[in-house]
Amino acid sequence: MSERERFDRLRLIRSPRIGPVSFRQLLARFGTAGEALRAIPDLAARGGGRASVADAGAVEREIAATRALGARYLLMGDADYPALLGQMEGAPPALIVRGDIALTDRPCVAMVGARNASAAACRFARTLAQDLGGRGAVIVSGLARGIDTEAHRGSVDSGTIGVIACGIDIVFPPENADMQERIASEGLLVTEHPPGVQPLARHFPARNRIIAGLALGTVVVEAAPKSGSLITARLAGEAGREVMAVPGSPLDPRAQGCNLLIREGAILVQNGADVMEAIGGFDPRMVRQGSFDFIDAPVSSDVAEGERAAVIALLGAAPVPVDEIIRLSGLSPAVVQTVLLELELAGGLARHAGGRVALS
Repeated sequence: MSERERFDRLRLIRSPRIGPVSFRQLLARFGTAGEALRAIPDLAARGGGRASVADAGAVEREIAATRALGARYLLMGDADYPALLGQMEGAPPALIVRGDIALTDRPCVAMVGARNASAAACRFARTLAQDLGGRGAVIVSGLARGIDTEAHRGSVDSGTIGVIACGIDIVFPPENADMQERIASEGLLVTEHPPGVQPLARHFPARNRIIAGLALGTVVVEAAPKSGSLITARLAGEAGREVMAVPGSPLDPRAQGCNLLIREGAILVQNGADVMEAIGGFDPRMVRQGSFDFIDAPVSSDVAEGERAAVIALLGAAPVPVDEIIRLSGLSPAVVQTVLLELELAGGLARHAGGRVALS
C-alpha cells in the first residue's frame, strides 16, 4: 500500500458518516480511497443529502500527533493488522497502537467484568489471568476499573493487551495511568480514536467489539445482566468466538449476568485449564459463522429511481437485516447496497450490529 493510499484511507475513515461497513463498500466499488473520497459528495446527493470529507490538513496534524506520542497506525490490509479482529463485522479500518503488535499472534483471551466488582471477583480475575499467562495466553481487556484492571495486573508480566475508548494519549480512569503506560511499554495498547479524543459513553460499546474481536474467546468474571461486559460476550458469540463465564452466588446482583450467560449456553469456567480447553477446540473456519456478505457485496453505479424507492419503502425506525431487505425487494444485493450507502452518506441511515439498518 502506497503512502498516498494510506493517507487517503485514514482520511476516508475520518470523514463524517463513514463507518467500517461503508468504508469497505466504498473501497470495493472504487478501488482506491482517493477515488472514494472524490465520489462521496455525488453519492450523498443521490441519497437526498450532502456530505463532506475529512480535511487533509487535519489528518496530517493527527498523523504528526500520533507519531509524537510514539504510536503508529495499523490499517486494515496491513500484514500485521490482527487477523482475528479483521474478521469482525465492524472491524475498525484504522487502529492506533503502542507496544508489541506480535502479541496478537499468540492465543488471546478477553477478560471482562464489573467495574464495581467484589473483592473476591477481583482476586479471582487476577489469579485467572496469571494462570492463563503461564499457559501461554495473552489477556485482552479494557483498562476499566474492577475486573479489567485486575486482569491486566495479573497478566502484565506474561502478555496483556489494553483496548481503550479514547485517544492513545488519554488515561481513563485516571488511577490507571501507571498501568496504561506499562501496558504501552511492555504489552500492547490499542485504540481506534485519534489523539485527544475523550472517553465518551458511546465509545465503549465500540471498544468492546475490539476486545471481543482480538480474542479466541471472552471470559466474563462478574457482571450485571445489563452491562457492557455482556455486550462484549454477545459480540464474541455473534463472531463465532467462545463465550465463557465464571459462576457466582445467585444472591449477588453482580453475578446474575454470568449466571444468565451460563444458562443460555456459555461455557462455565473455574480455572485456566477450563479456558484453555475451551479455546483449544476453536476452529478458525467458524469465525465468520454469521452472514457478513452484506459488507463485501459489490455496489452498483446504476440504480433506477423505482429501485431506490422500493428499498426506502422497506426501511423504518426499527432495525432490519440487510439480507431481509434484499429478499423482500427482489433486487440484486448490489442495488440494495448502493441505495443504503447513498442514504448513509446523506445522513438518513443508521447501521446497527448484526448487519441491520434503520432510518435515522
